[in-house]
Amino acid sequence: MKKHKVLFLCTGNSARSQMAEAFLRHYGRDQFEAYSAGVEPHGINPLTEKVMAEAGVSMEGQYSKDLAEYMGKEHFGSLITVCSNAEERCPSTFPGVLKRISWDFEDPAAVEGSEEEKLIKFREIRDKVEEQVKEWIQNLN
Repeated sequence: MKKHKVLFLCTGNSARSQMAEAFLRHYGRDQFEAYSAGVEPHGINPLTEKVMAEAGVSMEGQYSKDLAEYMGKEHFGSLITVCSNAEERCPSTFPGVLKRISWDFEDPAAVEGSEEEKLIKFREIRDKVEEQVKEWIQNLN
C-alpha cells in the first residue's frame, strides 16, 4: 500500500510543524510519510524537543528544513500549513501537492517570560497539534 505523503509547513520549522511531523509519524506509522519545512527555517527549538520527549514522542532524525528542499522536487498528498504566516507566504501554486489544508496554531516560541511560562505555552500547543493530527488521521479513514 502506498503511503500518503504529508508536508507540514510553518514559518521557522522550529516548533509547530516539527510537532505535527513527529505526531503523524507516531500515530500514522504505516499510512503516512511525514515531512516538515519552514519558509524561514531557524532550527528546532529546544523546548519543542523537551515537550515532545515529555509526551513520549520521538523526534529522532528530524531537523529544520527550508521549503525549497521540497518545492517542485517531491509530490505530496497533502500540504498542511500550521500557521497563518506560512499560509500567506507559501506560494499559492505548489507543484506536486494534491490537497492544501490550513491549521492555525499560535507560535509558542513567541511567548515572553520565564522558561516555565514558555514551557506552559509549548505544552498547550503540543497538545492542540496532537489532537488535530489524531482527528485528521481519523477523518481520512
